[in-house]
Amino acid sequence: MPDDAAAARAAAEEESAFSHSPVGPDTTAAYGDHPDQVIDFYAPRPGPHTASPAPLVVVLHGGAWRARYDRRHITPFADHLARRGFAVANVEYRRGGAEGAAADGTPPAGRWPDTFDDVAAALDALPALVRAALPQADPRRTVLTGHSAGGHLALWAAARHVLPADAPWRTDGPAPLRGVVALAPLADFEVAEKLGVCEHAALQLLGGQDGFAPRRPYADPVLLLPTGIATTLVQGRADLVVPQQVAESYADAAAKAGETAGLTLLEDVGHFPLIDPAADACAVVAEEIAQLAW
Repeated sequence: MPDDAAAARAAAEEESAFSHSPVGPDTTAAYGDHPDQVIDFYAPRPGPHTASPAPLVVVLHGGAWRARYDRRHITPFADHLARRGFAVANVEYRRGGAEGAAADGTPPAGRWPDTFDDVAAALDALPALVRAALPQADPRRTVLTGHSAGGHLALWAAARHVLPADAPWRTDGPAPLRGVVALAPLADFEVAEKLGVCEHAALQLLGGQDGFAPRRPYADPVLLLPTGIATTLVQGRADLVVPQQVAESYADAAAKAGETAGLTLLEDVGHFPLIDPAADACAVVAEEIAQLAW
């Protein structure tokens, strides 16, 4: 259990990250018929960082794949990136709802296979949507990023070409990405489950005990290595939500697979400063994205 000081700091970090008002997009486009199958687009804001065309950052929000957390909480982060000169696509996707809640009322995490269907469909539709919505964007310089559960989805989306042959989301080749920046990602489901991360969200995402083992090869980034795509993980050492052991396990697995996954560990930083525009850690994240995008 965290000590009182660590818990208080984590609570203060979360409060700060959620204190910002949602920032509306410049435009929104649908990639499917469901209300959650939409992408918000933010044009790069004029400033010293702006270039034409601008690198494109695709954002996948976190929230343990649960419905109570939607893309609105990460819109200040999306706006922060737009103010740094990036074109931004903020992806929504279907998450777990009220049905199947645990005895303590915790809602289920994710929807199998809907959550994965949506992320795959969004990424497949993105090139055409970007051409229409963000003519300022350069899709040849696309970086995929995500926070927490969204960090998992970013790593997974970049690994679709190495999914099992019978996976419906498998692609013939790697996505045309400059790289992935995964922020405190649930990158290794086995380690996450041992630590009980997010009330066993990874276990719920895969359908419980019966689905966990057979579905992991289709869903767990640590089993989808190497990808051949530049990957950086950014992790706070003081993260009480997704502890650093999860990111370290992924980086170790990548090394064993013959691939280098960068791991940036931030001292005295917890889970939420990575997406909090008021935090220094958020500037570090933007710089990690810029290093891949440029």
